Amino acid sequence: MPVSVEHLKSELSRLSAQERAEVAEFLLHSLDNTPDAGAEAAWDLELERRAAMIRDGTAKGEPAELVFAELRRRFS
Repeated sequence: MPVSVEHLKSELSRLSAQERAEVAEFLLHSLDNTPDAGAEAAWDLELERRAAMIRDGTAKGEPAELVFAELRRRFS
């Protein structure tokens, strides 16, 4: 017996924010399973750029406790 979209939406609305985010990510990935050919190369360049900033001292960091507190505030 097929489940209606409205029923699914009703059930999904009862999930936590984290669980809904996981479902949303799954659904988005299911829409386009064609990998972006340039994405991996772009991420490699970005990671190298960030590593260089750390090495030369121009990166601005934040204490982990502040980062985690902000994440808890936003996603709890």
